[in-house]
Amino acid sequence: MTARDLLDDWQRLGSRQVATNGIELRVVEHGDGPAVVFCHGFPELGFSWRHQVFALADAGFRTLTPDMRGYGGSSRPDPVQDYDLLTVCADLIGLLDAHGLEDAIFVGHDWGASVVWQLARAYPDRVRAVAGLSVPATPRSAAPPVPILRSRLGDDFYMCWFQEPGVADPVLAADVRRTLLQDEVLSSHTFLDTEKAEPPLPEWLTPAEFDYYVQTFTATGFTGGLNYYRNLDRSWERTAHLADVKIMQPSLFIAGSEDPVIRFTPLAKMPAVLADLRGSLILEGAGHWIQQQRPAEVNAALIDFAREIG
Repeated sequence: MTARDLLDDWQRLGSRQVATNGIELRVVEHGDGPAVVFCHGFPELGFSWRHQVFALADAGFRTLTPDMRGYGGSSRPDPVQDYDLLTVCADLIGLLDAHGLEDAIFVGHDWGASVVWQLARAYPDRVRAVAGLSVPATPRSAAPPVPILRSRLGDDFYMCWFQEPGVADPVLAADVRRTLLQDEVLSSHTFLDTEKAEPPLPEWLTPAEFDYYVQTFTATGFTGGLNYYRNLDRSWERTAHLADVKIMQPSLFIAGSEDPVIRFTPLAKMPAVLADLRGSLILEGAGHWIQQQRPAEVNAALIDFAREIG
């Protein structure tokens, strides 16, 4: 598949700074109709949703796409504790308030999926429906997640390696191109082994689009995104009151069959969390960056889902 370069089209949309929850989010808005909010993951930007923004707007929806807290043109607070899930969820509620919206359909990928799953539990009246890409909704773990990850997958597992502030940050920032081109990132060795040849540019990303990511992360670094991982245990502690809360809103899950995340995150437990799961779409041969790699199929699924919700 040859990538379609949407950088110029995206930049023509413009953006504005939206004050919310004590910070500012840079938000791209496009289209008219029922609201759909797109939430990206690590290491991504609102730009990661470019294919979906144009498709959903053309289909009659109003799209709001922020650079999430810690990324791109949005605020990047220094304190690590400013990045737990409930704080990020409050950013999104403030985003709705700033636009005069009672609710919206929320779509998240990677960390953005974790955020929107939690948002649906914490603010059920503000989430009309919810779709998660790559990271499934799962029941609350019996204990804080980081010790569980260490015991099962070791200290070199990337989520464990990311925990200590100042350790992964300079390694990832030392060669931004190499960091952003990594696909199989389950171990710290992926980032520490600088002798290996730089991975090739994926076919679904144009050189100009990739340069946009490189320029942005060269300017911002990766600490904001890493701080989401550093709040895994804190988010677990802060959401104890939501332990038995099921997601009652209509929901959708999409992932690639080759996505490493679904190797260690069981899909079988999703029905225990999602009371109204409308579909679980696994795209054969697709990897983790699914909304960019397979935009036509993802767009079709999201449009069908959003139209069904109304």
